[in-house]
Amino acid sequence: MPATRTQLRSTKESIDGHKTRASIVVKEIQDLADCRIHYPLSEKDRNTFKTRDGKRVTPHQWAVYDFTRTIPCGRVTTYKDICVALGQGSPRSVGSALRNNPFAPFVPCHRIIASNMYIGGFFGEWGIGANARGGQKNTGLQCNRKMEMLAKEGVAFSLEGYLADESLLWVGRC
Repeated sequence: MPATRTQLRSTKESIDGHKTRASIVVKEIQDLADCRIHYPLSEKDRNTFKTRDGKRVTPHQWAVYDFTRTIPCGRVTTYKDICVALGQGSPRSVGSALRNNPFAPFVPCHRIIASNMYIGGFFGEWGIGANARGGQKNTGLQCNRKMEMLAKEGVAFSLEGYLADESLLWVGRC
């Protein structure tokens, strides 16, 4: 079953003799088979699916993954907004589901930030620089990687890790 995926593409253009980088948002059909990621859609397939670690995915995790797939490229939403849209869970339960996301990048967990517009977490790390949490194991490299991925989609953050343009905040509903 094909899914629609919105992508942001960059082009170099010349305006008044100055080279600029323009962004074009393109919708393209993305076949799940092309992703080389098996994403079960039927209830039967979901009930028998196990991650590489042999774990089952809970109904709450499926709901989070399904909703996260709808976030457009070049936009972000918050852990809390996902809870509100789903009508279940907590921001922490959403973060936990995304930390264990077996479908990345098809389920774009990098597009979720904290309610205070902070970059939030990525691959089990939280924050960058002085705001990093998690002791010595938190290098901040994963959140820097998250910011780089979002920058490629046109979403910028301050040096302190806060969303630069709040108009990019997307509040979807189920």
